[in-house]
Amino acid sequence: MNHPYLPGTDKDLKFMLDRIGVSSVEDLFQAVPKDVRLQGLLDLEPAKSEIEIRRNIGAMANKNKSVDDLTCFLGAGFYDHFIPSTVKHIVSRSEFYTAYTPYQPEIAQGTLQSVWEYQSMMCMLTGMDVSNVSMYDGPTAAAEAAMMATGVKRRNKVLVSEGVHPDTKAVMKAYLEFRDVEIEYVPLTEEGRTDAAKLGELLDKEVAGLVVANPNFYGVIEDLTEVNEKVQGNKSLLIMQVDPISLGLLKTPGEIGADIVVGEGQALGQNMNYGGPTLGFLTTTDKLTRKIPGRIIGRTTDLDGNPAYVLTLQAREQHIRREKATSNICSDQTLNSIAAGVYLATMGPEGMKTAAIQSAQKAHYLAKKLEATGKFKLKYSAPFFKEFVMETELDVKDLNKKLMDKGIMGPLNLEVHGHPGEVLFAVTENRSKAEMDKLVEALEVI
Repeated sequence: MNHPYLPGTDKDLKFMLDRIGVSSVEDLFQAVPKDVRLQGLLDLEPAKSEIEIRRNIGAMANKNKSVDDLTCFLGAGFYDHFIPSTVKHIVSRSEFYTAYTPYQPEIAQGTLQSVWEYQSMMCMLTGMDVSNVSMYDGPTAAAEAAMMATGVKRRNKVLVSEGVHPDTKAVMKAYLEFRDVEIEYVPLTEEGRTDAAKLGELLDKEVAGLVVANPNFYGVIEDLTEVNEKVQGNKSLLIMQVDPISLGLLKTPGEIGADIVVGEGQALGQNMNYGGPTLGFLTTTDKLTRKIPGRIIGRTTDLDGNPAYVLTLQAREQHIRREKATSNICSDQTLNSIAAGVYLATMGPEGMKTAAIQSAQKAHYLAKKLEATGKFKLKYSAPFFKEFVMETELDVKDLNKKLMDKGIMGPLNLEVHGHPGEVLFAVTENRSKAEMDKLVEALEVI
């Protein structure tokens, strides 16, 4: 039986074939040799009812295990942080949830206001002057910042600390390779920080900027005083990739003297979502405003003197001649930005500080407990935030399998990044003392 909402009825098919002057669908494929065409129908299962489909998809979905099912000690870019219930409830409202990129933006005053508030809070969080609406993700933001630096300084080399996330380095390489921008890497010291002495040797008149992570991929908190002095002395830009939660406790990039700040915004009220979507953030100084990629929303007043929000800037290739455009990024993660704004507004300065302090304190508690087992040794001597590297002689793959059997998502095996016998643990404010003690007890019998 044909239903009106299903296209392609026999009557429709005959009408279309008659209109174009052929007798059958097969006639449309005469140019394709018969031996490469599908002979007969696809081998598909019979159609299922809605009840059966729900049951089958549910069974497949239940094969996945999430942080709702497992106790998570895995981080390396995505983290199991607390998400206030307000975030889901507000961003699920149809005004936000169904919105698409506003091509006539001033009509969407609610969306513009929400994003303006997000921008304002990101400037407060990072200590910078200007924020864009968002980038695709953290690695993309870092790559865009590097391109921004080369455009501002008219130089074709970027230095990247080895403490930057490997995924970020890979994305930067892909972006910059086709812009003829050279990348050089600054090694880490034995304590796990960017080597300022080696940085001084690598800095030259071709270097547009340095990309450095704080805390870095290994969880270490960088001391960027000397690093920044060397970068600024070379008239290059300091690009900091930061964990936004850490800014509840550490100095802001603005206080350190950064020129551009980027990062992954997943920790700001976003579910882990099996890797995405999330948002990348990018903030900078007033001086560099007109070189920022993406969009900036501004606040003004209308003819009646009421607050009004406008799309102030979008320095992208759709609106500017290609050679003048900062970036060819054509969209952003508006809904995720709004979720981050709701998160920041809900948490407030004290909430952000509490989340940061708890994450740091719990990470240090677990590190001491793990060392006490005699099976793990802290690799780096420098202070760390919520992640830390442990050296171990245990078979890490076997260890993580056994932990998974106990309902625990274990640490990242750093062998995949060229560090065999090393693991990266992550601890957030979501972890309880009982959960950490359970992890230690499980490791003691492995």
